[in-house]
Amino acid sequence: MQSSTKLIITAVSGLLALVTLSGTASAAENEKCFGVAKAGQNGCNSNANKRSCAGHAKIDNGPNDFMLTPKGSCLKIGGKLAPAAK
Repeated sequence: MQSSTKLIITAVSGLLALVTLSGTASAAENEKCFGVAKAGQNGCNSNANKRSCAGHAKIDNGPNDFMLTPKGSCLKIGGKLAPAAK
């Protein structure tokens, strides 16, 4: 992965943490972004319900693990809007 892509992913992750803590973003302003979540930072019920809740991803950038990103930013950081095909 290119350094610039890693930097963007890190910046978006930090922004999401800030937005989550502040509570200012509504669910309608976010989208599930698959393939960008770092280990332990996935959203609830990732990986076709094989995980019970958030934070259980074992690998970085798992194709079936998601994190919430601001609408329109997922594809820009190299993610996908749907999980990998089974």
